Amino acid sequence: MSLRATAGPDVEAAQRHTVRTLVVSQAIGAVGVTIGVATASLLARDISGSETLAGLAQTFQVLGTAGAAYGLARVMRRRGRRAGIVLGYLTGATGAVLAVVAGVVDSMLVLLAGAVLLGATSAVNSGSRYAATDLAREEHRARALSVVVWATTIGAVAGPNLTGVGGAAARSLGIPELTGGFAIGAVVLVVAAGWVWLRLRPDPLLLAQETAGITPSVGPEPRGRSWARFVTVVREVPAVGAAVVAMACAHAAMVTVMIMTPLHMEHGGAHLEVIGFVISIHVLGMFAFSPLVGWAADRLGRSAVLVTGGLVLLVSLALCGLSPEGSSWQIFTGLFLLGLGWSCATVAASTVIADRTPIEARTDVQGTSDMAMALTAAGGGALAGVIVGGLGFPALAAFAALLAGTVVVAGRLTHRPS
Repeated sequence: MSLRATAGPDVEAAQRHTVRTLVVSQAIGAVGVTIGVATASLLARDISGSETLAGLAQTFQVLGTAGAAYGLARVMRRRGRRAGIVLGYLTGATGAVLAVVAGVVDSMLVLLAGAVLLGATSAVNSGSRYAATDLAREEHRARALSVVVWATTIGAVAGPNLTGVGGAAARSLGIPELTGGFAIGAVVLVVAAGWVWLRLRPDPLLLAQETAGITPSVGPEPRGRSWARFVTVVREVPAVGAAVVAMACAHAAMVTVMIMTPLHMEHGGAHLEVIGFVISIHVLGMFAFSPLVGWAADRLGRSAVLVTGGLVLLVSLALCGLSPEGSSWQIFTGLFLLGLGWSCATVAASTVIADRTPIEARTDVQGTSDMAMALTAAGGGALAGVIVGGLGFPALAAFAALLAGTVVVAGRLTHRPS
């Protein structure tokens, strides 16, 4: 539903305040999400003693993201964006603490439990993009969403580059070097939660519902009601289903290759600082150009940008598949384009979902689509270690290319009237 006819000065001011608040929370929260990315697979390998199991930490984090995306959407439906975002950040901070404990006690089980909880932070940072669209006009919706995605650049690029700082902090605290980033991340996530709790007023979703004359449900809902609303919307608006598929496949392709890149580089003798820099370049591609992507989605159409994202992913995966072990221009360029293709696909697909979902089903569809995105990525992540261990990194890139091809097809389907 467009707010063009009903958005008065108060709603416009609330939208600007919402975007400003989310920009800051995304910048802070992204540090907590990404600071452990460059070391998570290495920590899992050291604890488990197996490279095949190295991708499990990231896989369980993605599973946690899936569960949190669905659960937090239900919280937001009843209590608004603010309550859901704060709960997600605090859950993630608890997970980061558990990751530190896992390194200290050398327990894979504790690490995986922490990874599941840490996944809530990814769900929040991903879901916050929808909060930016609650009060936005339709013709500006992609840009509002993309500005919040862009804000992640600040923390997301800084996070992996704090690997050295995390190591120094770990030594001063007397904990394993690879857990230092998680210790810093726990503190950062608590700060992000406090910022949102104090600043995200009025709540954008509750105000949008009030503007539309909808009263939020306050009591617990029957089991399956949220899923039923999602299915109804997808059945009535096929473009939403295509957007969900495209977003899930783009995310899975990105995560599958990204989580195994540190090991691919380490096998060729790349130092931890170089690995962290490559991950930063990748994250730069994911977030830094999102305002331009959002502008293009508003001006050229969501479908065109979504298809372009799939094509960029295919090019990036070709480069990654051809990259030698260690540090190379192919892996630098491939990881950057992997992030950029993800950005195009995610911004465009998310905007299709925001455009075509009725406000009364908004959180249900958005939460379920993010859950599908995370579950698809978890499946790819679970296979990543097995594929690399048995067939090598080029085979993993070829597998991810199949997902990228699906993005192209699904992107074209979103253009069909529905």
